[in-house]
Amino acid sequence: MFNRPRLAASAAALAAGLTATTLPAQEFDVANMTDEQREAFGAEVRSYLLDNPQVIMEAVSALENQQAEAQAAADDELVAANADALFDDGYSYVGGNPDGDVTIVEFADYRCGYCRRAFPEVEELVESDGNIRIILKEFPILGEASMTSSRFALAVMMEAGDDAYKQAHDALMTLEGEPSEPVLRRLAETLELDADAVISRMSDEEITRRIQETRTLAQQMQINGTPSFVFGDQMLRGYVPLDGMRQVVEEIRSEG
Repeated sequence: MFNRPRLAASAAALAAGLTATTLPAQEFDVANMTDEQREAFGAEVRSYLLDNPQVIMEAVSALENQQAEAQAAADDELVAANADALFDDGYSYVGGNPDGDVTIVEFADYRCGYCRRAFPEVEELVESDGNIRIILKEFPILGEASMTSSRFALAVMMEAGDDAYKQAHDALMTLEGEPSEPVLRRLAETLELDADAVISRMSDEEITRRIQETRTLAQQMQINGTPSFVFGDQMLRGYVPLDGMRQVVEEIRSEG
């Protein structure tokens, strides 16, 4: 279906351009048109569009391209303005190649279907490339189960370090069912961790602070959905297939 606001804007721009090419400049003044002139003007535009319907799609496409370019430019500014919090907050997990020439930041929610879909593809991208640095941001936005999962992952990090966190992260991304306390206890034990210590740590104020700081960063970045990515200095809002991510990485390298 057409997006009606975009279509209306495109049609208006098209009508102005059409009129400018069909009427002398001194005759085209919409504000001072008589009713008869306005009716004739509308009929002329309508007739042209009926004879050339492809022009509407061309106008819509041009408008969408302009909007995409404007959004990309605005996103570049957001990444630059929040670079420290994105790439060096001091507590988010950093994996892949720490010295990689491309850095990817992912905002994810363990209960998000598209995050789960992206998970194996992001893993494949990082592992097969070998020169990517990946930063994971805990961004629980889909309810209590999401928050519980993020608190567990961060508690594991604080209790046992980054390697254990990554194992917990991977397990939570593929976990079936609800992250109840018995389930999380079994997961902690599977990871050979002190389950009591991890469960107790989940209520730590530091975990609350980290999650809130990530929420604040997401608001500043105008991120309101998951997954959301930063590839180098580019924002990718939403799920992107593996081939698309590889293409973005190649573009970043070619520009560098």
